[in-house]
Amino acid sequence: MKRLYLSFCLLGTILPLIPFLTWLRENGFALNLFLSEIAASRISQFAWLDVVVSAAALFSFALHERRKHSLKYAWIPIIATLSVGVSLGLPLLLLMLEIQRNPRPAEQTSA
Repeated sequence: MKRLYLSFCLLGTILPLIPFLTWLRENGFALNLFLSEIAASRISQFAWLDVVVSAAALFSFALHERRKHSLKYAWIPIIATLSVGVSLGLPLLLLMLEIQRNPRPAEQTSA
């Protein structure tokens, strides 16, 4: 599962950033244009609201895991979500949980 989650982290970073960086190159940091394009159609509103609710659920889950199961660095998936999106934050959180719950066995040393 660790490799699968890591693969999703890579895809979840690269795939959304390609169109976003292209948009930034074409439009610069035009916040008003960005917000108007978010609200431009019902389908874009649907997508953005879906992402916002998913991000809130991810933040809640990460903070819960930090308190209940002592997940170290629970803030990292939150920062990843805020900087890239849920497409990175969620698989990163799942990867961190998998690593914590199933640590790699110690390498056997040859004598």
